[in-house]
Amino acid sequence: QVQLMESGGGLVQAGGSLSLSCAVSGGTFSSYTMAWFRQAPGKEREFVAIFSWSSGIAYADSVKGRFTISRDDAKSSVHLQMESLKPEDTAVYFCAADRAYWPRTYEYWGQGTQVTVSS
Repeated sequence: QVQLMESGGGLVQAGGSLSLSCAVSGGTFSSYTMAWFRQAPGKEREFVAIFSWSSGIAYADSVKGRFTISRDDAKSSVHLQMESLKPEDTAVYFCAADRAYWPRTYEYWGQGTQVTVSS
């Protein structure tokens, strides 16, 4: 059974930085496309970043240039380095995994970690 566990969320002032991590257990991590999503209060979940060995890296326009996704296949983990945070980045952040090269939907999800950016 594949399980994803996010960590690293917290409270930060606008302009600050946070680093999120997602540890994956079960399955073959190197075969998964990994992604980060977020969901703000009262809003739908939205795409943040994706890392696919086959198809590359991509970011939502709203985070491009500020967020960096990376992965460590030896440690079965994916990370999201967030810089120059804004209050509108406040959300629950989820990591997701799927075997497809560029998934339209994701098979596995973590429970989420809260990121709060104060103004």
